Amino acid sequence: MSAVESNSEVIRPFDAVMLAAGDGHWIYCEEVGQKGAVPTLFLHGGPGSGSQHAHRKLFHPDNNHTILFDQRGAGRSHPYLSCHANTTQHLIADIELIRTFYGIETWIVTGGSWGSTLALAYAEAHPERVAAIVLRAIFLGTSQEVKWAFIDGPQKFRPELYQQFVCALPDDERGDPLSSYLKRLRDPDKSIHGPSANVWNAYERALSVLDAGPVTLPSLSDQPSRIPPTPIIEAHYIANDFFLSGNQLLANASALKDIPGVLVQSRYDLLCPPTAAHALMQHWPGCKIKIVEAAGHALTESGVENALRAEIAAATSKFR
Repeated sequence: MSAVESNSEVIRPFDAVMLAAGDGHWIYCEEVGQKGAVPTLFLHGGPGSGSQHAHRKLFHPDNNHTILFDQRGAGRSHPYLSCHANTTQHLIADIELIRTFYGIETWIVTGGSWGSTLALAYAEAHPERVAAIVLRAIFLGTSQEVKWAFIDGPQKFRPELYQQFVCALPDDERGDPLSSYLKRLRDPDKSIHGPSANVWNAYERALSVLDAGPVTLPSLSDQPSRIPPTPIIEAHYIANDFFLSGNQLLANASALKDIPGVLVQSRYDLLCPPTAAHALMQHWPGCKIKIVEAAGHALTESGVENALRAEIAAATSKFR
């Protein structure tokens, strides 16, 4: 088994910097692979989850020069969990700042879930900078997708989990559980948003895998020792429609016409079902879809990581 295939292989960055992005934000960026190899950008999900060590394993250490960074408010970027000046448009500008800093003309752009949303928004804004796109778990940033992911889908396929999610709320907040949780997650009081983030995080994690096993969600009466970061930033973006207008990513997909793309999509992804990937294909004839059978949303689901790694390697071999 080669280094790039080994799950036990520890891949470390050969350099890391903090870039001043303006608005009081500092962006953590790291480089893995080889200078002079094919430039590649990885965009993490959430929003708010940050880049993880496991993400480095998606790229060949000899063939890719990969930039991973923590988006505003996430991971090692500062200020942590800040929603100030934190929009899709700010993140697109940050990506251009990073590209310019590293002296990259064009690169392969990859990411999953929210990372796919941001990748599409960036590529549509700067198509001349994108040589190829490899995405996982397509999410187009619409309110319909959010409602499906947290309300409609769980009601149909995980009703026992959905009931826990709703019943964790006080009686008078259960009529519109999505709005209730978003309000709580955006409350500045740590005693309100902390436990709510704990429940939301456990709920979303259970929905991201095909077989979560028995799940018992935390209580809103329990203050976590560490507040899960993703729900806080995620709520900010959901409440603002991901700072996108309507079906913006589909409406502007014509900008992608000259960019080759691959969509790695799990068949049974409850959070980001295949409908979004197929809708995108209708507006972007230059892309193809790779379905991973018997898998849910998470990168760790069976076959997903290998499929994404293989498509990144294929795009790397064709880099112009």
